[in-house]
Amino acid sequence: MSPLPAQDARSRMLVLDVCSSSGLEDWSPDLQKAKVYERILLDLILGELAPGARLDEQSLAARYEAGLAGVRDALGRLALEGLVIRRARSGTLVAPLDLVELRQGYEARALIEPHCAGLAARHASKAEAQAIFDAFEGGEEAARDRDLPLLVAMDQRFHAAVARASQNLSLARILIPLQHKAARFWVFSFNGATEAELLADIEQHRDVARVIASGDVEGARVAMMRVLNVTPEAVQRPPVQA
Repeated sequence: MSPLPAQDARSRMLVLDVCSSSGLEDWSPDLQKAKVYERILLDLILGELAPGARLDEQSLAARYEAGLAGVRDALGRLALEGLVIRRARSGTLVAPLDLVELRQGYEARALIEPHCAGLAARHASKAEAQAIFDAFEGGEEAARDRDLPLLVAMDQRFHAAVARASQNLSLARILIPLQHKAARFWVFSFNGATEAELLADIEQHRDVARVIASGDVEGARVAMMRVLNVTPEAVQRPPVQA
């Protein structure tokens, strides 16, 4: 099962399309609250909504041209993911960047995400394998332009697609919020990365997609560990169930 040629990345909207990947049926990407969630999420990752900033619902509704109900629903979901903090009387704040939480989240991803990649190699449909491969469509142009919002959206789309293709909803629900938190730290390393480093990172992600499409369970695990910069000795291999 080989990936098909990708279409022009500039023809796609810059949205994360992660709501359906989380398995929450009432968060279809077509719903207004899902679109608001995606836009707030991207701004949180990019630091446009800075750590510790107070979030006013009226201001957010105006910023994203959305209704208050959609903003409240989006903030409620982001609170469950730990990206914002909601407190009675003090309002909603952007969660701080916590290095301990980052380390713990990385350790969890190192265990879960290679396993998800292996499951995806076993269970992914042709369309799901294609979605993983297409996630970095136009990546070279984005790297040359140093288009951070587009690169972040591609990365989020890729990891969500792998989680969805694992066919394990419980793992996907754990993994996708961990990836969102990790992305808030990843953007700080962007300015120090050369174009060659960005291109190499994109190619590593595409290697994962190719191996998943080939159905190689162990190869998919190893390829994902390369993306995460995890050595095989650092994780204990979980059994892959049929």
